[in-house]
Amino acid sequence: MRERLRRMPAAGSGGPDANALLQLVARGDEAAFEKLYDVVIGPVFGLIRRVVRDPAQSEEVAQEVMVELWRTAARYSPDRGSAMTWVMTMAHRRAVDRVRSAQSSADRETRVVNSEAARPFDEVAEQVTMRLEHEQVRRCLGTLTDLQRESIMLAYYGGRTYREVGELLETPLGTIKTRLRDGLIRLRDCLGVAR
Repeated sequence: MRERLRRMPAAGSGGPDANALLQLVARGDEAAFEKLYDVVIGPVFGLIRRVVRDPAQSEEVAQEVMVELWRTAARYSPDRGSAMTWVMTMAHRRAVDRVRSAQSSADRETRVVNSEAARPFDEVAEQVTMRLEHEQVRRCLGTLTDLQRESIMLAYYGGRTYREVGELLETPLGTIKTRLRDGLIRLRDCLGVAR
């Protein structure tokens, strides 16, 4: 591509007509495509370079535009504008698409990095700690009387109110409250929770 850029004729040098060449390219004329390439590659690359800014990316996009030009030349209609305008519109669209794609990719990477950096704790350590705490609670529940354990399990793990626990166990509400209070005090002492 760089070699072609160097041997490109200067703009306005009275070179071949892009409209006529594009119509020949639409019929599959490879020689006409080579001449058309020489006519349009300079302005196409310049436009893409201004939009994309990265030289290597600009060359890639310019190549994609030229391939698209070869494949879609039959779609060109002279009554809708000049061949050069059609080619430059195609080049501009491709360049903008590349910039958007690169920006989208960069945004995705940034989100991934930020989401990984936002984790304030080590998940494995957190799971181990939770398992140890659960085991400690189970062990401390084992130190309660059967009546205290049953009342606490119904109220705190079963989600029942004190009144519902009393009804289920057929025990007065005051007795249930005493069992729960005494059981919670023993759990607090067993777990080493400060008051």
